[in-house]
Amino acid sequence: MRNIFLAHTVSMVGTIAAQVALSILVFERTGSPLLSALVLVCSFVPYALGGIVLSSIADRFPARRVLVVCDLLSALCIGLMLIPDLPVGALLGLLLLTGIIAPIFAGARAASLAHLLPADLFPVGRSLLRAISQLTVLTGFALGAIAVAAIGPTWLLALDVVTFAASAVLIGVGTPYTPPGERQRNTVSDSLSGLRYLFTTRRLRTLILLTWVAPAFSSVPDGLAVAYTAQAGTAAATAGALFTGYAAGTVLGELVVARFTPTTRRRLVVPLLIASQIPAIAFLATPSIAVAAVLLAISGAGYAFNQAIDPMILATVDPSYRGRLFTVQTSGLMAIQGLSIALAGLIGTFLKPNLTIAFSGILGTTVTLLIARQALTREPPSPATQVP
Repeated sequence: MRNIFLAHTVSMVGTIAAQVALSILVFERTGSPLLSALVLVCSFVPYALGGIVLSSIADRFPARRVLVVCDLLSALCIGLMLIPDLPVGALLGLLLLTGIIAPIFAGARAASLAHLLPADLFPVGRSLLRAISQLTVLTGFALGAIAVAAIGPTWLLALDVVTFAASAVLIGVGTPYTPPGERQRNTVSDSLSGLRYLFTTRRLRTLILLTWVAPAFSSVPDGLAVAYTAQAGTAAATAGALFTGYAAGTVLGELVVARFTPTTRRRLVVPLLIASQIPAIAFLATPSIAVAAVLLAISGAGYAFNQAIDPMILATVDPSYRGRLFTVQTSGLMAIQGLSIALAGLIGTFLKPNLTIAFSGILGTTVTLLIARQALTREPPSPATQVP
């Protein structure tokens, strides 16, 4: 198990550093801020495609094999970016391919955790993966910029190839074998079957929706961080404090809640959901950047509500659909967060940023509590009776 978490850390560090390196490399070649920004768009948009069309790969083959192949394919894509004078369109195309691979990897990894960890430790394992992700985001962009200045973007991309290869070795050598699920039809048909299963199983649909909607609303301040610093009359660079506050709060919340018993985590679902949404309402008062960072840290800590939701999902889903479910969950989360940030930016062109953030807090509190009421009052059906 240690190798899974170590491999995740290694590949995440390389991925974040590569995003920084590629953004700078594209800007150096084109001088276009738009094309440079498209690097992040190409990193996240393909999640939806991978989650919808290819999610069954996480179930059709042994998880270890899927994880290793995904790492090696990602290493190959990044390696091809090192070809001298490769057109920018080709660079972005290769980045799109890594984005399609990413949710398949995430789904297979979560499914393997469900096989390898006891049910009571599964939410702690996923919590640790989320904490690692936030820590790498917290430090990766800053360290990536420093590394680019020291060795250049090309060498940093080469380092990313090494991190993906190292992750493949760690998983291939140190991860136990987990059996594949049953192959019924082709990959696309099985993937669509997984979507039907998810959206026709009422309790499962509600639980997954809760894991999407709560972070979709709580991520709005991140999307408006730079605009808010302008409204507050401070330098745009201070937006980093807002990003850092949310990520640091997320890590702290995951680590603290992981120490509680499963019963306590279940009782904390509603308080944590409220903590994830209500701080945004305080932006009505246009708080200082320091206060805003604390508010976002509280909001980030509320994200630990997933530690109670994860075991409910695991108890509801049929084991043969685990890989597809976790792949769709990951890709859907990325897609809905991107959409919410885009909508927040659009609304922020008509309303002041603080009012947009506060409105998202009011709406987010209402919607997440309504969904939570449905999710937490239904008894979980037997997974065996839910297979279409």
